[in-house]
Amino acid sequence: MEKMAVKLKRVDLPNGESVAYRERDGGVKNVLLIHGNMTSSKHWDVLMDQMGPEYKLYAMDLRGFGGSSYRKPITSIKDFSDDVKLFVDEIGLKNFALVGWSTGGAVGMQFAADYPGFCEKLVLLASASTRGYPFFGTSAEGLPDLNNRLVSYEEVKEDTGKTIAVQTAYDEQNRQFLKAMWNMLIYTERQPEAAHYDEYVDDMLTQRNLAEVYHSLNRFNISGVDNGLGIGTDQVKDIQIPVLVLRGDRDQVVTSRMTEEVVEDFAGRAKFAALKNCGHSPLVDDLDQLLKHIEGFLAD
Repeated sequence: MEKMAVKLKRVDLPNGESVAYRERDGGVKNVLLIHGNMTSSKHWDVLMDQMGPEYKLYAMDLRGFGGSSYRKPITSIKDFSDDVKLFVDEIGLKNFALVGWSTGGAVGMQFAADYPGFCEKLVLLASASTRGYPFFGTSAEGLPDLNNRLVSYEEVKEDTGKTIAVQTAYDEQNRQFLKAMWNMLIYTERQPEAAHYDEYVDDMLTQRNLAEVYHSLNRFNISGVDNGLGIGTDQVKDIQIPVLVLRGDRDQVVTSRMTEEVVEDFAGRAKFAALKNCGHSPLVDDLDQLLKHIEGFLAD
Protein backbone atom coordinates (compact mmCIF):
# COMPACT_ATOMS: atom_id res chain seq x y z
CA MET A 1 0.00 0.00 0.00
CA GLU A 2 1.30 3.41 -0.92
CA LYS A 3 1.88 5.58 2.15
CA MET A 4 -0.63 8.40 2.60
CA ALA A 5 0.84 11.70 3.73
CA VAL A 6 0.69 12.46 7.45
CA LYS A 7 0.90 16.13 8.43
CA LEU A 8 1.90 17.52 11.81
CA LYS A 9 -0.50 20.26 12.88
CA ARG A 10 -1.33 22.37 15.91
CA VAL A 11 -4.49 23.94 17.29
CA ASP A 12 -5.11 26.24 20.25
CA LEU A 13 -7.82 25.25 22.72
CA PRO A 14 -10.14 27.68 24.57
CA ASN A 15 -8.64 26.56 27.90
CA GLY A 16 -5.24 28.01 26.99
CA GLU A 17 -3.60 24.72 26.03
CA SER A 18 -2.19 24.03 22.58
CA VAL A 19 -2.55 20.58 20.98
CA ALA A 20 -0.12 19.07 18.50
CA TYR A 21 -1.63 16.38 16.31
CA ARG A 22 -1.05 14.21 13.28
CA GLU A 23 -3.59 14.10 10.45
CA ARG A 24 -3.47 11.64 7.59
CA ASP A 25 -4.62 12.75 4.16
CA GLY A 26 -7.57 11.10 2.46
CA GLY A 27 -10.21 8.74 3.76
CA VAL A 28 -13.79 9.34 4.80
CA LYS A 29 -14.30 7.25 7.96
CA ASN A 30 -13.03 9.34 10.88
CA VAL A 31 -10.81 7.68 13.49
CA LEU A 32 -9.25 9.47 16.47
CA LEU A 33 -6.21 7.79 18.03
CA ILE A 34 -5.38 8.46 21.69
CA HIS A 35 -1.94 7.38 22.92
CA GLY A 36 -0.91 6.13 26.35
CA ASN A 37 1.60 7.03 29.05
CA MET A 38 5.27 7.59 28.11
CA THR A 39 4.28 8.11 24.45
CA SER A 40 2.59 10.58 22.10
CA SER A 41 0.92 10.49 18.69
CA LYS A 42 4.38 9.57 17.34
CA HIS A 43 3.88 6.00 18.57
CA TRP A 44 0.90 5.56 16.22
CA ASP A 45 3.12 6.11 13.16
CA VAL A 46 3.23 2.49 11.96
CA LEU A 47 -0.55 2.16 12.21
CA MET A 48 -1.08 5.48 10.41
CA ASP A 49 1.15 4.20 7.60
CA GLN A 50 -0.70 0.90 7.19
CA MET A 51 -4.36 1.39 8.08
CA GLY A 52 -6.79 1.15 5.15
CA PRO A 53 -7.11 4.21 2.86
CA GLU A 54 -10.84 4.55 3.60
CA TYR A 55 -9.99 5.85 7.08
CA LYS A 56 -9.37 9.52 7.87
CA LEU A 57 -6.92 9.40 10.80
CA TYR A 58 -6.21 11.91 13.53
CA ALA A 59 -3.78 11.33 16.42
CA MET A 60 -3.43 13.99 19.11
CA ASP A 61 -0.72 14.56 21.70
CA LEU A 62 -2.40 14.73 25.09
CA ARG A 63 -1.60 17.69 27.35
CA GLY A 64 1.98 17.39 28.62
CA PHE A 65 3.07 14.90 25.93
CA GLY A 66 4.83 15.28 22.60
CA GLY A 67 4.36 18.70 21.04
CA SER A 68 1.35 19.73 23.13
CA SER A 69 1.54 22.36 25.85
CA TYR A 70 1.38 21.74 29.59
CA ARG A 71 0.31 25.08 31.02
CA LYS A 72 -2.03 23.72 33.68
CA PRO A 73 -1.11 20.39 35.31
CA ILE A 74 -3.71 17.64 35.03
CA THR A 75 -5.21 16.05 38.14
CA SER A 76 -7.51 13.45 36.58
CA ILE A 77 -8.17 11.41 33.44
CA LYS A 78 -11.16 13.73 32.89
CA ASP A 79 -8.76 16.65 32.35
CA PHE A 80 -7.42 14.76 29.32
CA SER A 81 -10.85 13.76 28.02
CA ASP A 82 -12.15 17.33 28.39
CA ASP A 83 -9.17 18.43 26.27
CA VAL A 84 -10.22 15.82 23.69
CA LYS A 85 -13.70 17.40 23.59
CA LEU A 86 -12.23 20.89 23.10
CA PHE A 87 -9.91 19.49 20.41
CA VAL A 88 -12.62 17.78 18.34
CA ASP A 89 -14.81 20.88 18.63
CA GLU A 90 -11.95 23.10 17.50
CA ILE A 91 -11.15 21.06 14.37
CA GLY A 92 -14.82 20.26 13.68
CA LEU A 93 -14.49 16.50 14.10
CA LYS A 94 -17.74 14.56 14.59
CA ASN A 95 -18.99 11.02 13.98
CA PHE A 96 -15.70 9.27 14.67
CA ALA A 97 -14.41 6.02 16.08
CA LEU A 98 -11.96 6.40 18.96
CA VAL A 99 -9.03 4.04 19.54
CA GLY A 100 -7.44 4.42 22.97
CA TRP A 101 -4.22 2.61 23.84
CA SER A 102 -3.36 1.93 27.50
CA THR A 103 -3.93 5.22 29.39
CA GLY A 104 -5.62 6.39 26.18
CA GLY A 105 -8.27 3.73 26.78
CA ALA A 106 -9.21 5.37 30.09
CA VAL A 107 -9.31 8.76 28.35
CA GLY A 108 -11.52 7.31 25.60
CA MET A 109 -13.95 5.74 28.08
CA GLN A 110 -14.26 8.98 30.09
CA PHE A 111 -14.83 10.94 26.87
CA ALA A 112 -17.49 8.53 25.58
CA ALA A 113 -19.29 8.59 28.94
CA ASP A 114 -19.26 12.39 29.27
CA TYR A 115 -19.96 13.34 25.66
CA PRO A 116 -22.41 10.97 23.98
CA GLY A 117 -23.11 11.58 20.30
CA PHE A 118 -19.53 12.24 19.20
CA CYS A 119 -17.79 8.88 19.36
CA GLU A 120 -19.66 6.15 17.45
CA LYS A 121 -17.40 3.20 18.27
CA LEU A 122 -14.73 2.67 20.90
CA VAL A 123 -11.66 0.43 20.65
CA LEU A 124 -9.83 -0.20 23.92
CA LEU A 125 -6.32 -1.43 23.10
CA ALA A 126 -4.36 -2.81 26.07
CA SER A 127 -6.45 -0.37 28.08
CA ALA A 128 -6.38 0.60 31.70
CA SER A 129 -9.36 -0.90 33.53
CA THR A 130 -12.71 0.79 34.04
CA ARG A 131 -11.53 0.62 37.67
CA GLY A 132 -8.24 2.37 37.02
CA TYR A 133 -4.64 1.22 37.12
CA PRO A 134 -3.51 0.76 40.72
CA PHE A 135 -0.30 2.35 41.96
CA PHE A 136 1.41 0.42 44.73
CA GLY A 137 4.25 1.59 46.93
CA THR A 138 7.75 0.14 46.75
CA SER A 139 8.98 -2.42 49.29
CA ALA A 140 12.39 -2.37 50.98
CA GLU A 141 13.49 -4.87 48.32
CA GLY A 142 12.57 -2.39 45.59
CA LEU A 143 9.54 -4.36 44.39
CA PRO A 144 5.88 -3.26 44.22
CA ASP A 145 4.28 -3.70 47.64
CA LEU A 146 0.81 -5.05 46.82
CA ASN A 147 -0.33 -4.39 50.40
CA ASN A 148 0.42 -0.68 50.08
CA ARG A 149 -1.91 0.99 47.58
CA LEU A 150 -0.92 4.64 47.44
CA VAL A 151 -3.65 7.26 47.78
CA SER A 152 -2.37 10.80 47.36
CA TYR A 153 -0.52 12.55 44.54
CA GLU A 154 2.33 13.34 46.93
CA GLU A 155 2.78 9.64 47.76
CA VAL A 156 2.83 8.70 44.07
CA LYS A 157 5.26 11.50 43.24
CA GLU A 158 7.67 10.38 45.97
CA ASP A 159 7.61 6.67 45.07
CA THR A 160 11.19 5.56 44.44
CA GLY A 161 10.47 2.34 42.55
CA LYS A 162 8.56 3.79 39.64
CA THR A 163 7.93 7.54 39.60
CA ILE A 164 11.34 8.76 40.76
CA ALA A 165 13.18 6.09 38.75
CA VAL A 166 11.46 7.03 35.46
CA GLN A 167 11.45 10.77 36.18
CA THR A 168 15.19 10.65 36.88
CA ALA A 169 15.73 8.86 33.57
CA TYR A 170 13.76 11.63 31.88
CA ASP A 171 15.67 14.40 33.68
CA GLU A 172 19.03 12.84 32.86
CA GLN A 173 17.95 11.79 29.35
CA ASN A 174 18.98 8.26 30.20
CA ARG A 175 17.91 6.53 27.01
CA GLN A 176 19.54 3.27 28.03
CA PHE A 177 17.34 3.02 31.14
CA LEU A 178 14.19 3.76 29.16
CA LYS A 179 15.05 1.14 26.54
CA ALA A 180 15.79 -1.45 29.21
CA MET A 181 12.46 -0.69 30.86
CA TRP A 182 10.53 -0.94 27.58
CA ASN A 183 12.33 -4.14 26.60
CA MET A 184 11.36 -5.69 29.93
CA LEU A 185 7.73 -4.51 30.04
CA ILE A 186 6.53 -3.52 26.57
CA TYR A 187 8.66 -4.73 23.66
CA THR A 188 8.69 -8.24 25.06
CA GLU A 189 8.03 -9.97 21.73
CA ARG A 190 9.60 -7.66 19.16
CA GLN A 191 11.48 -4.37 19.22
CA PRO A 192 11.34 -1.59 16.65
CA GLU A 193 14.39 -1.41 14.41
CA ALA A 194 17.20 0.65 15.96
CA ALA A 195 16.70 4.07 14.32
CA HIS A 196 12.94 3.88 14.83
CA TYR A 197 13.40 2.86 18.47
CA ASP A 198 15.63 5.91 19.01
CA GLU A 199 12.84 8.13 17.66
CA TYR A 200 10.41 6.57 20.13
CA VAL A 201 12.80 7.15 23.04
CA ASP A 202 13.26 10.78 21.99
CA ASP A 203 9.47 11.02 22.06
CA MET A 204 9.25 9.53 25.57
CA LEU A 205 11.54 12.31 26.78
CA THR A 206 8.90 14.92 25.85
CA GLN A 207 6.63 13.81 28.71
CA ARG A 208 6.15 16.44 31.43
CA ASN A 209 3.37 14.90 33.54
CA LEU A 210 4.55 11.47 34.68
CA ALA A 211 3.51 11.56 38.36
CA GLU A 212 0.21 13.26 37.48
CA VAL A 213 -0.64 10.48 35.01
CA TYR A 214 0.26 7.73 37.49
CA HIS A 215 -1.93 9.41 40.12
CA SER A 216 -4.83 9.97 37.70
CA LEU A 217 -4.79 6.32 36.62
CA ASN A 218 -4.68 5.21 40.26
CA ARG A 219 -7.81 7.26 41.06
CA PHE A 220 -9.74 6.56 37.83
CA ASN A 221 -12.91 4.53 38.39
CA ILE A 222 -15.99 4.69 36.16
CA SER A 223 -17.27 1.32 37.42
CA GLY A 224 -19.91 0.85 40.08
CA VAL A 225 -17.55 -1.04 42.39
CA ASP A 226 -14.95 -0.10 44.98
CA ASN A 227 -11.47 -0.26 43.40
CA GLY A 228 -9.69 0.01 46.75
CA LEU A 229 -9.85 3.80 46.86
CA GLY A 230 -13.64 4.11 46.84
CA ILE A 231 -16.78 3.42 44.83
CA GLY A 232 -16.63 4.50 41.20
CA THR A 233 -18.87 6.91 39.31
CA ASP A 234 -20.62 4.04 37.46
CA GLN A 235 -20.41 6.13 34.29
CA VAL A 236 -19.57 2.96 32.35
CA LYS A 237 -23.35 2.50 32.04
CA ASP A 238 -23.49 5.74 30.03
CA ILE A 239 -21.32 4.27 27.27
CA GLN A 240 -23.94 2.83 24.93
CA ILE A 241 -21.90 2.46 21.73
CA PRO A 242 -20.16 -0.63 20.30
CA VAL A 243 -16.95 -1.36 22.22
CA LEU A 244 -14.08 -3.64 21.23
CA VAL A 245 -11.61 -4.68 23.94
CA LEU A 246 -8.21 -5.91 22.74
CA ARG A 247 -5.34 -7.27 24.83
CA GLY A 248 -2.15 -9.05 23.87
CA ASP A 249 -1.97 -12.46 25.52
CA ARG A 250 1.58 -11.64 26.66
CA ASP A 251 0.94 -8.12 27.96
CA GLN A 252 3.20 -7.43 30.97
CA VAL A 253 1.61 -4.05 31.79
CA VAL A 254 -2.15 -4.60 31.67
CA THR A 255 -3.10 -7.84 33.41
CA SER A 256 -5.75 -10.24 32.18
CA ARG A 257 -7.71 -9.40 35.35
CA MET A 258 -7.82 -5.70 34.42
CA THR A 259 -9.21 -6.59 31.02
CA GLU A 260 -11.77 -8.93 32.62
CA GLU A 261 -12.89 -5.99 34.79
CA VAL A 262 -13.54 -3.90 31.68
CA VAL A 263 -15.58 -6.67 30.06
CA GLU A 264 -17.50 -7.31 33.32
CA ASP A 265 -18.27 -3.62 33.85
CA PHE A 266 -19.63 -3.23 30.31
CA ALA A 267 -22.07 -6.02 31.21
CA GLY A 268 -22.31 -7.66 27.79
CA ARG A 269 -21.93 -4.47 25.73
CA ALA A 270 -18.24 -4.98 24.93
CA LYS A 271 -16.70 -7.56 22.62
CA PHE A 272 -13.31 -9.01 23.62
CA ALA A 273 -10.56 -10.38 21.39
CA ALA A 274 -7.13 -11.65 22.44
CA LEU A 275 -4.14 -10.68 20.30
CA LYS A 276 -1.98 -13.76 19.98
CA ASN A 277 1.74 -13.54 20.78
CA CYS A 278 1.48 -9.81 21.51
CA GLY A 279 2.64 -7.77 24.48
CA HIS A 280 1.64 -4.22 25.45
CA SER A 281 2.49 -2.83 22.00
CA PRO A 282 0.67 -4.92 19.38
CA LEU A 283 1.54 -2.10 16.95
CA VAL A 284 5.12 -3.39 16.99
CA ASP A 285 4.48 -7.06 17.82
CA ASP A 286 1.90 -7.84 15.13
CA LEU A 287 0.44 -4.83 13.33
CA ASP A 288 -1.36 -6.97 10.73
CA GLN A 289 -3.25 -8.90 13.41
CA LEU A 290 -4.11 -5.65 15.23
CA LEU A 291 -5.39 -3.96 12.06
CA LYS A 292 -7.46 -7.00 11.15
CA HIS A 293 -9.34 -6.70 14.44
CA ILE A 294 -9.70 -2.91 14.40
CA GLU A 295 -10.73 -2.63 10.74
CA GLY A 296 -13.09 -5.61 11.05
CA PHE A 297 -14.82 -3.94 14.00
CA LEU A 298 -15.00 -0.52 12.35
CA ALA A 299 -16.35 -1.99 9.10
CA ASP A 300 -19.29 -3.76 10.82
